[in-house]
Amino acid sequence: MYKGKTVGVVVPAFNEEKLISQVIETMPDFVDNIVVVDDCSRDNTCQIVQEYEAKACGRVFLLRNDHNQGVGGTIAAGYKWCRDDGLDIAVVMAGDAQMDPEDLPNLLDPVAEGRADFAKGNRLFSGAAWQIIPRDRYLGNAVLSLLTKIASGYWHVADSQCGYTAINAKALKTIDWDRMYKRYGQPNDLLVRLNINSFRVMDVPVRPIYGIGETSNVKPIRMIPRLAWLIARLFVMRLIEKYVIRDFHPLVFFYFSGLFLVLGGMAFGLYVVSYRLLVGSLGDNTPLFSAFLLITGWQFILFAMWFDMQYNRDLK
Repeated sequence: MYKGKTVGVVVPAFNEEKLISQVIETMPDFVDNIVVVDDCSRDNTCQIVQEYEAKACGRVFLLRNDHNQGVGGTIAAGYKWCRDDGLDIAVVMAGDAQMDPEDLPNLLDPVAEGRADFAKGNRLFSGAAWQIIPRDRYLGNAVLSLLTKIASGYWHVADSQCGYTAINAKALKTIDWDRMYKRYGQPNDLLVRLNINSFRVMDVPVRPIYGIGETSNVKPIRMIPRLAWLIARLFVMRLIEKYVIRDFHPLVFFYFSGLFLVLGGMAFGLYVVSYRLLVGSLGDNTPLFSAFLLITGWQFILFAMWFDMQYNRDLK
């Protein structure tokens, strides 16, 4: 128990036989339950966890997915266990020991004290992150974080892909975990759903840990095109759900009008360039129309972003 709140730590695990013991053994004593969710590992991860489960006197629990669901689906299974068991706070710590247990109190404090509904780690907070985090992961995370700021409405949140998080019971009971994105885009999906429900989110600096024997097939830069499409869909979902269905705000018109004008300006600009190269000269004012559409469109989008920031300023 931490500051009067029961704490469960969800540990998603897939082929983590090398480091899962370190994760369990270094877990702080104030953690009430350690819920390891195995995503159909092909190594000895389950056997190792079962040994801890047998001797941990009800503190360690092993859940096993009946089929591989990805990290998002695995975390959702652990969240549902914590929700159904009545825990006050659920934390996510990966099974590859890349999340420092010493950072856990700082992550728990805003949630346990009622200052936030959801706290997430930010590995990019210090300048040392550039030296520690592999370059492709750092740059990929930076791009995805920028896109997620726009899509989620949490403009103060960075390092969107960090999975070191803490969430309170109210949010656990509100979010529909069965609809959560089940793969690498789960953190982006969750932030959007939290914003739709007006939950307060806080960034907490955490120490990045790499080079301890962890393995990952995820390449954030390569994931950008696929996740960009997911984030775009989440963005539209949030605008419709939050600013049309649940409440109304004119920023929806600004966003969609701006997008229409920018796309129209780009299309007309391509037409002007193609005509000039393939056919001949154009009227002096024709290119200015394309510039007018682009400039006006970007102004609309920037106004919409400003409105969005103002609307969500209290959710931090």
